[in-house]
Amino acid sequence: MITPGEEYYEYCPRCDANLTLQKGYSNELPYWICLGCGELLTNPAFEDESDISWFCDRCGELLNRQPGFTEKKGEWVCSRCGYTNKIAPREVYISRDEYLAAQADPYKGLPDSSVLELSLYEEIGKIEDREDIIIVRSKDTGKTFIKKLLSVYDRSIYDHLSEHPVDNMPRIKALYEGENRLVVIEEFIDGRTLESVLGDGSLPEAEAVRIAISLCRILAVLHGNALPSPIIHRDIKPSNIMITPEGEVYLLDVNVAKWYDPDRSDDTRYMGTRYFAAPEQAGFGLKASSVKSDIYAVGILLNLMVTGCLPREKRADEPLWSVIERCISLEADRRYSAEELLSVLEGLANGYRG
Repeated sequence: MITPGEEYYEYCPRCDANLTLQKGYSNELPYWICLGCGELLTNPAFEDESDISWFCDRCGELLNRQPGFTEKKGEWVCSRCGYTNKIAPREVYISRDEYLAAQADPYKGLPDSSVLELSLYEEIGKIEDREDIIIVRSKDTGKTFIKKLLSVYDRSIYDHLSEHPVDNMPRIKALYEGENRLVVIEEFIDGRTLESVLGDGSLPEAEAVRIAISLCRILAVLHGNALPSPIIHRDIKPSNIMITPEGEVYLLDVNVAKWYDPDRSDDTRYMGTRYFAAPEQAGFGLKASSVKSDIYAVGILLNLMVTGCLPREKRADEPLWSVIERCISLEADRRYSAEELLSVLEGLANGYRG
């Protein structure tokens, strides 16, 4: 019995932390995650048909407290975010740590056959110490590949590029999709990123134009009429461009790419990299991103390659600046198409050779 006026404290049964002193805590909450150890604590004062706490896999809401929830349905649509959750014994975890580990597992939901196939690739290093881009070697052939663990992607674009590879983009060897990630095994391209190259200083104008010409040839395919709909790369930047020892130019990473939809007036999700993303990719303007968004990025890239600076800091010399200026027009319709820009740049290249 608590005497009126007496201080009352509640403690975590796992780490003995004083819950009462934790910011936001109230014993009227249906559950609390201890800030000391991360343990999920269910309030015993709330009666429920189950002693299992079910959480939405998308927003983390406690499903047990939602009106009408029952384990017997087998699945439940979260009333907070609308995500359909599977209510199955295999989704039961003995601790929150185990639950969080399962949510972070890139292989979660993959069939055993896919996990077995992935085990045939030996991890030999990481790209820039990133946990989601891994250099692997096939145990069968000894050949080197890149393994990517993607949480943001359009599976249909990867399927298309797997079946219809584009020259000077990494070939996709295999795709495995689980509940948390798309696992991509793709061709390893040996070379230096343009970001690394520019770390040594700006490039001669002729070399910068040569690289841009190579990019335009790739974009002409991605944007072309031969596809069901044009593919917008949406993330053209120095770190996504690889230069091989032979001087070949490769365009990498299509994880934020999307199909062009002429009927959309805005992007559902704003994607791209600051300074290289066109205004419409950040929600400015009256249109969604389009093939012209990639041309904007090429224009920024061209200026960066020859001056070492963004256009607002320092402009390239004429006549290249006039080309860049049209590429980065705020009005997407005024920008070149990939084929138009390719033709203009090839004209400049001929002038350098002359």
